[in-house]
Amino acid sequence: MRELLGRISALDPEAGEAVRVIAYFDSLAGAGVEPLVRGAAVLTGVPAGFVDRSRGVALRVTPEGSVDRAAADPDPSWSSVPVRAVGGVLWLERTGEPGPVGAMVLERASAALRAHLELTGPVQGSREALREVLVDPHVAESVRVRAARRLGIGVHTPVRAVATPEGAARVVAAADAPVPGPERAGVGPAVEVPGLPESWAQARRALRFTAEGRGTDPGPRVAYAEELGGLLVLADAVIRGSEPVPDVVALDRVGRESPVLLEALDAVAAAPSLRAAATALGTHHSTLQEGVGRAERVLGWPVRDVSGRLRLQVALALRRLHRNA
Repeated sequence: MRELLGRISALDPEAGEAVRVIAYFDSLAGAGVEPLVRGAAVLTGVPAGFVDRSRGVALRVTPEGSVDRAAADPDPSWSSVPVRAVGGVLWLERTGEPGPVGAMVLERASAALRAHLELTGPVQGSREALREVLVDPHVAESVRVRAARRLGIGVHTPVRAVATPEGAARVVAAADAPVPGPERAGVGPAVEVPGLPESWAQARRALRFTAEGRGTDPGPRVAYAEELGGLLVLADAVIRGSEPVPDVVALDRVGRESPVLLEALDAVAAAPSLRAAATALGTHHSTLQEGVGRAERVLGWPVRDVSGRLRLQVALALRRLHRNA
């Protein structure tokens, strides 16, 4: 190996350094977190650190071997990489690009840290941090299962991921109410623990179909991904900055002229008949009929036949997606 390394270095010094880094971290297979972080510092000549708050690990090592076991988070300007599947960050205290050797050190050290931490050590941290582990698609299944056990969730227990406007992940038993009270929420499909990242992705899409439920933002406050079905593909099509279609513009015009009419249109779209919509709104059938007629003149299309009602339902869904982009 030494002879081969010498030949490679003579032909291409950078390639030789890369092989040296690979060989170094291969020799540390099975070592703990500290030797791996120390190796990164020694090979690059600058302090290196690793933080994984979910496990309570915070370590900084200098090239001379000084160790700080209460390291702060890295400066954003330093060269760093996420340690996928365990939720940590490895860094070199060097600003700008890490250079070929630094990049190779970060890559090999992070891979070694990931391999070590996936197999050893309990998943630690607050309940919120553990829930984030459950829905993170980059986390290894073994880590997700350990986090679930710390939260008292059996690996085969049917659960759902729940997304709220605050952004933090929630995980609830499939049979439970998703959120207390009137809070807005998107609810993912029922899955076992290994399927939670997909349930979370669907919950986040479903959240965008929710509304405040009154005034200029009528609609459901809780949306289930399973009930939305094919409408979920619209969430990927409507992104921040995309132009609303004319039907959405027309709905906004109705909302500006009369939020009451917009609420009436939402009730018509959700109810099986005009009479059922009037009951849901607590108004007389003839009063609603008159209001819908006014709204149709502003919209430019009828909403009381099958095709017009479908067009209204899609337009309302698109409007919520734009408002929740």
